[in-house]
Amino acid sequence: MMVGITLLLTGVLVSGILLHKANQNTAYVSTPSERPNFIIILADDIGWGDLGANQPGQRANNTPNIDLLALQGLRLTDFHSPASTCSPSRAAILTARYGVRNGVTHNFAVRSVAGLPLSEVALPRLLQESGYYTAMIGKWHLGHCGPYAPTSRGFDYYLGIPYSNDMGCTDVPGSDLPPSQPCSAGPQGEPRVGLPLLENCTVVQQPLDLWTLTLRYRDAALRIIHSARQRKQPYLLYVALAHMHVPLAPPPASFSTNELDGGRDVYAASLQEMDDLVGALKRASDETNRDNTLIWFTGDNGPWEKKCQYAGSVGPYTGTWQTSRGGGSAKQTTWEGGHRVPTVAYWPSRIPANTSSHALLSGMDIFPTLLSMAGLKPPVDRRYDGIDATDVLLNGDQTGREFLFHPNSGASGLFGDLQTVRAGKHKAFYITGSAEACGGGRGTQLLHDPPLIFDLGVDQAEATPLDAGAPEYQEVLGKVTKAREELLWDIATDQSVSTADYTQDQSAAPCCDPQRASCRCPGPAGG
Repeated sequence: MMVGITLLLTGVLVSGILLHKANQNTAYVSTPSERPNFIIILADDIGWGDLGANQPGQRANNTPNIDLLALQGLRLTDFHSPASTCSPSRAAILTARYGVRNGVTHNFAVRSVAGLPLSEVALPRLLQESGYYTAMIGKWHLGHCGPYAPTSRGFDYYLGIPYSNDMGCTDVPGSDLPPSQPCSAGPQGEPRVGLPLLENCTVVQQPLDLWTLTLRYRDAALRIIHSARQRKQPYLLYVALAHMHVPLAPPPASFSTNELDGGRDVYAASLQEMDDLVGALKRASDETNRDNTLIWFTGDNGPWEKKCQYAGSVGPYTGTWQTSRGGGSAKQTTWEGGHRVPTVAYWPSRIPANTSSHALLSGMDIFPTLLSMAGLKPPVDRRYDGIDATDVLLNGDQTGREFLFHPNSGASGLFGDLQTVRAGKHKAFYITGSAEACGGGRGTQLLHDPPLIFDLGVDQAEATPLDAGAPEYQEVLGKVTKAREELLWDIATDQSVSTADYTQDQSAAPCCDPQRASCRCPGPAGG
């Protein structure tokens, strides 16, 4: 609790939008016999401009299947990841709470002994306890085996990598900048840990084969979808895909040797492979229970600009004020490119086809929305930052959040501090900073009192802040100031704040066989 108060006293802004306020106008309530299935697809390091439907005709269409979801469903154009880096974003999605509440303010490491605090209640646990079958495929990044593992946090089944693609070596590395080195290159500094593939809490391959991982993910996900009728219970399938996170490893047949040299084609091929997987999930869902399954596609944060040709597109959200002063304005920053992510919702019997919404929403809103659709209520012993977006998804409501706060994610300030805030079409920065740009440049961290305020309605690039003397600026400043005063009290009186343990220990790294180089699994499983 003292941590939360200290953050506030240093200028942190914390959302005061509580879940119960949104539940007052819930439009869809399911009964136990017809509770819907949920497929949540989370793409890693994807740019808003990577989705063809977001920029039709402006670039090669590498996402025909996701675009079909949009054509037959709802495109959410003002949807934001809860943070601009991996672990905090994923923790907030699963708890509907900012990192200053759930304790996860920056990434966990290979040797982290803990993860998402055990005091936090995750979405899959609530659905599991109500009778849902819950499964996860892909990147977790919220703690290894033991009490922090996916199967200890509410998932009945898990297959995936416990963290990011670049947090372990492989025998045949994918494309990265600087280039990845294979496990056989030998240790440099600390012993190299092979990238592990876990099934539930068992390492089944180490180092894993990045080049065949998509096939394994697809087969496991399709089994879960097709076996739903035999289980006779609704399901949550959470698919966290790391295709756009380096190292990139699309199937070799998808590009020629000449294309491989270009880099951009490697990224495009990775995007296409992810899109193919999304298409396979949609077809399986349509074949089994089309009218009672919600598919929600979104991203964990924006593209990683320092990876140059191996990074995605932010579209028009270029953060020009920052980039003109040095550095990047996507992943790790609170500029739009860091957290505005491509998002689509598809549910044929409930969501009108070929529609779009400009409602201001966040990944934190997935938690309360799914609970509402399942006819459940969240625990009342904690405060939430997510809102129920059921009316937006099902009834065309364009009313989203009044305020949304963006946590510092490594580019400036203290991790987790909420010093950037959306208020309608306006966005206020109390601190600015940049991530590393392609080529290595970085800008300077700057504090702003009074804050910089941009009008995103006319300035998507965040190029020119409002004149501090203008009436529009003063009106927005008044709203933000009032919200801050109210929310300082909210966080100061919140007794449910958690603290994550970021301690590291060599023995905490997932390891199939500590006696072998790179923890290699003996026999064919480990290559």
